[in-house]
Amino acid sequence: MQTILKVKNIEKYYGNKGNITKAVDNISIEVASGEYIGIMGASGSGKTTLLNCISTIDTVTAGHIDIGGKDITELSAKQLAKFRREELGFIFQDFNLLDTLTAYENIALAMTILKKPHQEIDGKIQEIAKKLNIDGILNKFPFQLSGGEKQRVASARAIITNPSLILADEPTGALDSKSSRMLLESFETLNDELHATILMVTHDAFTASYCKRILFIKDGRIFNELIRGSDTRKEFFNKIIEVVTLLGGDNSNVL
Repeated sequence: MQTILKVKNIEKYYGNKGNITKAVDNISIEVASGEYIGIMGASGSGKTTLLNCISTIDTVTAGHIDIGGKDITELSAKQLAKFRREELGFIFQDFNLLDTLTAYENIALAMTILKKPHQEIDGKIQEIAKKLNIDGILNKFPFQLSGGEKQRVASARAIITNPSLILADEPTGALDSKSSRMLLESFETLNDELHATILMVTHDAFTASYCKRILFIKDGRIFNELIRGSDTRKEFFNKIIEVVTLLGGDNSNVL
Protein backbone atom coordinates (compact mmCIF):
# COMPACT_ATOMS: atom_id res chain seq x y z
CA MET A 1 0.00 0.00 0.00
CA GLN A 2 1.29 3.46 -0.92
CA THR A 3 2.63 5.63 1.89
CA ILE A 4 0.93 9.04 1.79
CA LEU A 5 2.53 10.68 4.84
CA LYS A 6 6.01 10.29 6.31
CA VAL A 7 6.85 12.30 9.41
CA LYS A 8 10.57 11.95 10.15
CA ASN A 9 12.06 12.97 13.50
CA ILE A 10 10.18 16.25 13.70
CA GLU A 11 10.60 18.66 16.58
CA LYS A 12 8.78 21.89 17.34
CA TYR A 13 10.00 24.37 19.96
CA TYR A 14 8.37 27.56 21.19
CA GLY A 15 9.89 30.37 23.20
CA ASN A 16 13.45 31.62 23.61
CA LYS A 17 16.63 30.43 25.30
CA GLY A 18 15.38 31.24 28.77
CA ASN A 19 12.03 29.52 28.39
CA ILE A 20 11.80 26.86 25.67
CA THR A 21 8.77 24.61 25.33
CA LYS A 22 9.26 21.45 23.30
CA ALA A 23 5.74 20.89 21.90
CA VAL A 24 6.76 18.04 19.58
CA ASP A 25 9.72 15.89 20.57
CA ASN A 26 11.28 13.72 17.84
CA ILE A 27 8.07 12.19 16.42
CA SER A 28 8.17 9.84 13.43
CA ILE A 29 5.04 8.28 11.89
CA GLU A 30 3.91 6.84 8.57
CA VAL A 31 0.38 6.86 7.14
CA ALA A 32 -0.64 4.64 4.24
CA SER A 33 -3.19 5.52 1.58
CA GLY A 34 -6.73 4.84 2.81
CA GLU A 35 -5.91 4.86 6.53
CA TYR A 36 -8.21 6.52 9.09
CA ILE A 37 -6.06 7.59 12.02
CA GLY A 38 -6.90 9.38 15.25
CA ILE A 39 -4.47 11.39 17.36
CA MET A 40 -5.28 11.63 21.08
CA GLY A 41 -3.64 13.16 24.10
CA ALA A 42 -4.25 15.47 27.05
CA SER A 43 -4.41 19.23 26.63
CA GLY A 44 -0.88 20.48 25.95
CA SER A 45 0.40 17.06 24.86
CA GLY A 46 1.40 18.31 21.39
CA LYS A 47 -1.33 16.65 19.33
CA THR A 48 -2.65 19.88 17.78
CA THR A 49 0.87 21.18 17.17
CA LEU A 50 1.65 17.94 15.34
CA LEU A 51 -1.45 18.35 13.16
CA ASN A 52 -0.61 22.02 12.50
CA CYS A 53 2.87 21.07 11.30
CA ILE A 54 1.51 18.36 8.99
CA SER A 55 -1.17 20.73 7.67
CA THR A 56 1.45 23.43 6.84
CA ILE A 57 -0.24 25.85 9.26
CA ASP A 58 2.95 25.76 11.36
CA THR A 59 6.58 24.99 10.53
CA VAL A 60 8.82 22.43 12.21
CA THR A 61 11.96 23.35 14.15
CA ALA A 62 13.69 20.17 12.93
CA GLY A 63 12.89 17.09 10.88
CA HIS A 64 10.99 16.47 7.67
CA ILE A 65 7.39 15.90 6.58
CA ASP A 66 6.75 14.14 3.28
CA ILE A 67 3.21 14.15 1.83
CA GLY A 68 2.55 12.36 -1.43
CA GLY A 69 6.25 12.30 -2.27
CA LYS A 70 6.92 16.00 -1.53
CA ASP A 71 8.94 17.24 1.42
CA ILE A 72 6.77 20.15 2.58
CA THR A 73 9.50 21.42 4.91
CA GLU A 74 11.51 22.37 1.80
CA LEU A 75 8.74 24.31 -0.01
CA SER A 76 8.53 28.08 -0.31
CA ALA A 77 5.48 30.00 0.93
CA LYS A 78 4.09 30.20 -2.62
CA GLN A 79 4.70 26.49 -3.22
CA LEU A 80 3.07 25.67 0.12
CA ALA A 81 -0.06 27.64 -0.76
CA LYS A 82 -0.40 25.72 -4.04
CA PHE A 83 0.30 22.41 -2.31
CA ARG A 84 -2.30 23.16 0.37
CA ARG A 85 -4.98 23.89 -2.27
CA GLU A 86 -4.27 20.81 -4.34
CA GLU A 87 -3.22 18.10 -1.88
CA LEU A 88 -4.85 18.78 1.49
CA GLY A 89 -8.44 18.82 2.72
CA PHE A 90 -9.39 20.52 6.00
CA ILE A 91 -12.26 19.95 8.43
CA PHE A 92 -12.36 22.33 11.41
CA GLN A 93 -14.33 22.38 14.64
CA ASP A 94 -16.05 25.64 13.69
CA PHE A 95 -16.91 24.55 10.09
CA ASN A 96 -15.28 27.60 8.35
CA LEU A 97 -18.10 27.91 5.79
CA LEU A 98 -18.66 31.19 3.97
CA ASP A 99 -21.99 32.64 5.13
CA THR A 100 -22.74 34.37 1.82
CA LEU A 101 -22.47 31.16 -0.21
CA THR A 102 -24.89 28.24 -0.38
CA ALA A 103 -23.80 24.77 0.67
CA TYR A 104 -23.32 23.91 -3.02
CA GLU A 105 -21.17 27.00 -3.59
CA ASN A 106 -19.09 26.34 -0.45
CA ILE A 107 -18.34 22.82 -1.67
CA ALA A 108 -17.62 24.02 -5.22
CA LEU A 109 -15.25 26.79 -4.15
CA ALA A 110 -12.09 24.69 -3.96
CA MET A 111 -12.61 23.25 -7.46
CA THR A 112 -13.54 26.68 -8.83
CA ILE A 113 -10.23 28.07 -7.54
CA LEU A 114 -8.49 25.20 -9.36
CA LYS A 115 -10.39 26.27 -12.53
CA LYS A 116 -12.13 22.94 -13.03
CA PRO A 117 -14.97 22.89 -15.62
CA HIS A 118 -18.51 23.41 -14.31
CA GLN A 119 -19.75 20.03 -15.51
CA GLU A 120 -16.97 18.21 -13.62
CA ILE A 121 -17.64 20.26 -10.47
CA ASP A 122 -21.38 19.61 -10.57
CA GLY A 123 -20.95 15.88 -11.15
CA LYS A 124 -18.57 15.49 -8.19
CA ILE A 125 -20.74 17.57 -5.87
CA GLN A 126 -23.85 15.55 -6.67
CA GLU A 127 -21.97 12.26 -6.13
CA ILE A 128 -20.42 13.27 -2.80
CA ALA A 129 -23.54 15.04 -1.51
CA LYS A 130 -25.57 11.88 -2.06
CA LYS A 131 -23.05 9.74 -0.18
CA LEU A 132 -23.03 12.19 2.75
CA ASN A 133 -26.83 12.59 2.71
CA ILE A 134 -26.73 16.35 2.08
CA ASP A 135 -28.13 16.38 -1.47
CA GLY A 136 -31.36 17.92 -0.18
CA ILE A 137 -29.71 20.97 1.42
CA LEU A 138 -27.30 22.12 -1.29
CA ASN A 139 -29.27 25.30 -2.02
CA LYS A 140 -29.41 26.38 1.63
CA PHE A 141 -27.12 28.92 3.27
CA PRO A 142 -25.08 28.03 6.39
CA PHE A 143 -27.46 29.92 8.73
CA GLN A 144 -30.23 27.58 7.57
CA LEU A 145 -28.28 24.43 8.47
CA SER A 146 -27.78 22.51 11.71
CA GLY A 147 -24.29 22.03 13.11
CA GLY A 148 -24.17 18.46 11.81
CA GLU A 149 -25.27 19.53 8.33
CA LYS A 150 -22.63 22.28 8.28
CA GLN A 151 -19.93 19.80 9.21
CA ARG A 152 -21.03 17.35 6.51
CA VAL A 153 -20.92 20.20 3.99
CA ALA A 154 -17.41 20.97 5.26
CA SER A 155 -16.52 17.29 4.81
CA ALA A 156 -17.77 17.37 1.23
CA ARG A 157 -15.71 20.49 0.61
CA ALA A 158 -12.63 18.75 2.03
CA ILE A 159 -12.92 15.68 -0.23
CA ILE A 160 -14.09 17.37 -3.45
CA THR A 161 -10.58 17.95 -4.84
CA ASN A 162 -9.53 14.35 -4.11
CA PRO A 163 -6.74 15.43 -1.74
CA SER A 164 -3.88 13.19 -0.68
CA LEU A 165 -4.77 13.74 2.97
CA ILE A 166 -7.76 15.03 4.94
CA LEU A 167 -6.90 16.71 8.24
CA ALA A 168 -9.64 17.05 10.85
CA ASP A 169 -9.19 19.08 14.04
CA GLU A 170 -11.77 18.20 16.73
CA PRO A 171 -14.51 17.87 14.08
CA THR A 172 -17.21 16.83 16.57
CA GLY A 173 -16.29 19.43 19.19
CA ALA A 174 -19.22 21.75 18.41
CA LEU A 175 -21.81 19.03 17.76
CA ASP A 176 -24.40 17.24 19.89
CA SER A 177 -24.26 13.45 20.22
CA LYS A 178 -26.69 12.73 17.36
CA SER A 179 -24.93 15.08 14.95
CA SER A 180 -21.55 13.68 16.03
CA ARG A 181 -22.66 10.14 15.23
CA MET A 182 -23.99 11.18 11.80
CA LEU A 183 -20.75 13.03 11.03
CA LEU A 184 -18.60 10.07 12.08
CA GLU A 185 -20.68 7.76 9.90
CA SER A 186 -20.00 10.24 7.07
CA PHE A 187 -16.28 9.97 7.79
CA GLU A 188 -16.57 6.20 7.49
CA THR A 189 -18.20 6.72 4.08
CA LEU A 190 -15.38 9.04 3.00
CA ASN A 191 -12.85 6.46 4.12
CA ASP A 192 -14.52 3.21 2.98
CA GLU A 193 -16.24 4.29 -0.25
CA LEU A 194 -14.17 7.26 -1.44
CA HIS A 195 -10.86 5.88 -0.06
CA ALA A 196 -10.04 9.13 1.72
CA THR A 197 -6.98 9.13 3.97
CA ILE A 198 -7.99 10.85 7.20
CA LEU A 199 -5.86 12.12 10.09
CA MET A 200 -8.03 13.37 12.95
CA VAL A 201 -7.16 15.03 16.26
CA THR A 202 -9.75 14.38 18.96
CA HIS A 203 -9.99 14.43 22.75
CA ASP A 204 -13.07 12.22 22.68
CA ALA A 205 -12.85 8.41 23.00
CA PHE A 206 -16.23 7.88 21.31
CA THR A 207 -15.08 9.86 18.26
CA ALA A 208 -11.73 8.05 18.23
CA SER A 209 -13.43 4.64 18.30
CA TYR A 210 -14.50 5.16 14.67
CA CYS A 211 -10.85 5.29 13.56
CA LYS A 212 -8.83 2.30 12.43
CA ARG A 213 -5.66 3.31 14.28
CA ILE A 214 -5.00 5.63 17.21
CA LEU A 215 -1.76 7.42 18.09
CA PHE A 216 -1.53 8.64 21.69
CA ILE A 217 0.68 11.66 22.35
CA LYS A 218 2.18 12.50 25.75
CA ASP A 219 4.68 15.30 26.41
CA GLY A 220 5.31 15.74 22.70
CA ARG A 221 6.12 12.08 22.06
CA ILE A 222 4.26 8.99 20.84
CA PHE A 223 3.15 7.26 24.04
CA ASN A 224 1.20 4.34 22.57
CA GLU A 225 -0.58 3.07 19.48
CA LEU A 226 -3.76 1.06 19.03
CA ILE A 227 -4.89 -0.74 15.89
CA ARG A 228 -8.57 -1.62 15.67
CA GLY A 229 -8.18 -4.71 13.49
CA SER A 230 -11.22 -6.98 13.83
CA ASP A 231 -12.48 -5.33 17.04
CA THR A 232 -16.01 -4.01 17.17
CA ARG A 233 -16.27 -0.28 17.78
CA LYS A 234 -17.32 -0.96 21.38
CA GLU A 235 -14.31 -3.23 21.97
CA PHE A 236 -12.01 -0.62 20.45
CA PHE A 237 -13.60 2.09 22.61
CA ASN A 238 -12.83 0.06 25.75
CA LYS A 239 -9.19 -0.35 24.69
CA ILE A 240 -8.94 3.40 24.09
CA ILE A 241 -10.22 4.04 27.62
CA GLU A 242 -7.57 1.66 29.01
CA VAL A 243 -4.77 3.61 27.30
CA VAL A 244 -6.23 6.91 28.45
CA THR A 245 -6.04 5.56 32.01
CA LEU A 246 -2.38 4.66 31.46
CA LEU A 247 -1.72 8.21 30.26
CA GLY A 248 -2.53 9.28 33.80
CA GLY A 249 -3.66 12.65 35.04
CA ASP A 250 -7.17 14.00 34.76
CA ASN A 251 -9.08 11.90 32.26
CA SER A 252 -11.37 14.82 31.52
CA ASN A 253 -8.43 16.46 29.75
CA VAL A 254 -8.33 13.55 27.33
CA LEU A 255 -11.96 12.51 27.12
